[in-house]
Amino acid sequence: MRPLPLALSASLLLSAPGAGAQSAHYPINDDAPISRVEVTAQPRTAFRIWDYQLDAVSGAYELSNGWRLKVQPARDGIVAQIDKQHPMRLVAQSPDRYVSRDGNVIMEFNRGDSRDDMMMSYVPSDVTDPRMAQIIVVTAKMAQR
Repeated sequence: MRPLPLALSASLLLSAPGAGAQSAHYPINDDAPISRVEVTAQPRTAFRIWDYQLDAVSGAYELSNGWRLKVQPARDGIVAQIDKQHPMRLVAQSPDRYVSRDGNVIMEFNRGDSRDDMMMSYVPSDVTDPRMAQIIVVTAKMAQR
């Protein structure tokens, strides 16, 4: 039963050399300047967070816009809840920086001279014009541990 898939793979490989994008001469004008862009993803390394680091950011925060933020430790980061909204899971990128899995919410803790300040930035979900980029930044002071 294996010869058929192998024969099919071999026939596709034999027909592929003429179909490659690099086999054609592009741009046609050899004197035209060529721009080159290389895009590489940042390596996703898991940050090991310790209990004492989670304790340093856990607690209640009074946000500058009047909201109240409650932060609790989780296995790989924190669980943050604003007022009565649904809790959000954020993963640790460092002891002081936590990000939602979709990248729309970032929380940075232990800021300021007293290291009791935090900053949250987020992309609002109710953007009326999708062509317009928007990020909201809210700051807070630790209210209670």
